Amino acid sequence: MKKDLSGKKVAILIADGFEQVEMTEPREALENAGAQTEIISIKDGEVKGWNHTEWGDVFPVNHVVGSVNADDYDALLLPGGVMNPDKLRKDKKAVSFVKDFFESGKPIASICHGPWVLVEADIVQGLNMTSYESIKTDVVNAGGKWVDKEVVTDQGIVTSRKPDDIPAFNKKMIEEFAEGTHRQRMAS
Repeated sequence: MKKDLSGKKVAILIADGFEQVEMTEPREALENAGAQTEIISIKDGEVKGWNHTEWGDVFPVNHVVGSVNADDYDALLLPGGVMNPDKLRKDKKAVSFVKDFFESGKPIASICHGPWVLVEADIVQGLNMTSYESIKTDVVNAGGKWVDKEVVTDQGIVTSRKPDDIPAFNKKMIEEFAEGTHRQRMAS
């Protein structure tokens, strides 16, 4: 398994209310593997995390979605939380940004409620994936094949269920991001 992400640039797409640990721990793992990360959001300035049951820390936004595109990055991280993906899936530019990663074959990692954005981008059809259990029906209704595992990978799309799965999620995310573009997905 390749673990070196030197020279790779990863977009982290979040809005206020993202589950903080689902961004900070994967981001740390990515940076420890050599990747450069940037926070992309639907608003300028800063975004506020959600720390399990209350508001968490604030983080500076590097770029507003719409001012950058998938061609600027090698991979995409979509943390969960309930509020975060709910806001992202209502933003056309955010949804288009995610869809562009998928269509270009670039790897995407999404945890917890993050797959809601994948559903909205209409890219889960036929994919094996997991998510937080409460959005299982949304994934299935969008054509995804939902399984109850700590981490699932299909065609460069890495998904996990919850914060407890972060160690397995990080390991698989780094592996997929190191592999790069998934040509078979681009052909479909």
